Amino acid sequence: MVKLAVGSAADSFSAASLKAYLSEFIATLLFVFAGVGSAIAYGKLTSDAALDPPGLVAVAVAHAFALFVGVSMAANISGGHLNPAVTFGLAIGGNITILTGLFYWIAQLLGSIVACLLLQFVTNGKSIPTHGVAAGLGAIEGVVFEIIITFGLVYTVYATAADPKKGSLGTIAPIAIGFIVGANILAAGPFSGGSMNPARSFGPAVVSGDFSQIWIYWVGPLIGGGLAGLIYGDVFISSYAPVPVSGDYA
Repeated sequence: MVKLAVGSAADSFSAASLKAYLSEFIATLLFVFAGVGSAIAYGKLTSDAALDPPGLVAVAVAHAFALFVGVSMAANISGGHLNPAVTFGLAIGGNITILTGLFYWIAQLLGSIVACLLLQFVTNGKSIPTHGVAAGLGAIEGVVFEIIITFGLVYTVYATAADPKKGSLGTIAPIAIGFIVGANILAAGPFSGGSMNPARSFGPAVVSGDFSQIWIYWVGPLIGGGLAGLIYGDVFISSYAPVPVSGDYA
């Protein structure tokens, strides 16, 4: 059962919440800078050649490392979401209120946009690569790909970080989250781009001015994240304990 809570303005504008928004902005900025930057760097090193197997591995590893670090640095402040789909999935399970979640979204999207603007500046105007479905695949296939891989990501977040019975996992949760993102990029990168993150796709779309397929990277990840929150929160967490109402799940 969905456990959405609207929340209050007092909670969403408290000092702790404002710090959480800033933390999400900074962590998302650094994650997107490293992730998108790895794709730009690979293009420069290979004379803008198409991404080949070694390049796919390099980009996947860069995203995995960057997300591991980003989640770790923000975990104690904001919970380390760095992703509107993660925030939405956690809201479905009652871990964060809708109002606070909306401000998380704003912080994440702004972080991604600023990261891409900085990349464009420091690379002397290099084009910012955007996510898109591979030739030969339709939008529906892209959406389904993103649903599946984002489900895997948010399910991992729940299992390693949001579950009250997780125990003391320490750095295991950020590592697992980084690993599932890297693995999913290896699996989905050549097909849907392997986004799993509306913010990761939105920043490049804004800076490049290409919104032609951006809806795929909102619809797919939000459905996948929402399903993971609904299934893990309702089937597993609700079976043995009330769902936490705070955003501190790390």
